[in-house]
Amino acid sequence: MLLHHRFFCPHSRFVRLVLAERGVEPDLAEARPWERRDDFLRLNPEGTTPVLEAAESLAISGAEGVAFWLDDTDQAPPDRRLMPEALTQRVEVRRLMRWFHGKFFDEVSGPFVEEKIDKRFMPSEAGGGAPNTSILRAARNNIRYHLAYLGWLAARNDWLAGPQMSYADLAAAAHLSVVDYLGEVPWNDDAAAREWYARVKSRPSFRALLADRVVGMQPSGTYADLDF
Repeated sequence: MLLHHRFFCPHSRFVRLVLAERGVEPDLAEARPWERRDDFLRLNPEGTTPVLEAAESLAISGAEGVAFWLDDTDQAPPDRRLMPEALTQRVEVRRLMRWFHGKFFDEVSGPFVEEKIDKRFMPSEAGGGAPNTSILRAARNNIRYHLAYLGWLAARNDWLAGPQMSYADLAAAAHLSVVDYLGEVPWNDDAAAREWYARVKSRPSFRALLADRVVGMQPSGTYADLDF
């Protein structure tokens, strides 16, 4: 498999986590959407990451697209699957995936990554330059209620969507990981959210993500600390 991704794209990180949980190590090819490369646009006309080339003539776009394709083809025992069998739990997993890949990304992880990381590497004609402080201020306000909601979910279940780890946990953790790298998660606000994230971050599937670095930007003190 070949995964077209960006190291600090949270949707790409989600796919890397999912594949790692399944014991799959894809080849990685970095794709910068603002470069608008023809070869990448042929795979995904939207020009967004991630895109997983799983076989000849089969390219699956988007975090949820990859997750649902894997779910459709999963032959693992039920206790090792990332989508539960019970219908009510499947509905909840899909709802939380939409929350983190959509709402959380739009309000928190997306703005942080674009303003503090992507703009460092984008040319000015593509929107690069100094971060917009108003956007960062809004994201800092938004993360507090998202973290409180995540803590509420973590406190009422063993995992976010029920008794077993699922796509929902990996989606939330992928998005939080990029914000944590930037030191923008107020961990002291919610002990339940912090404890849940420490459990996910300690899984072997997370090791490769914790080794990622942005050129010229060191991670926060909590990023790679499993006992933060």
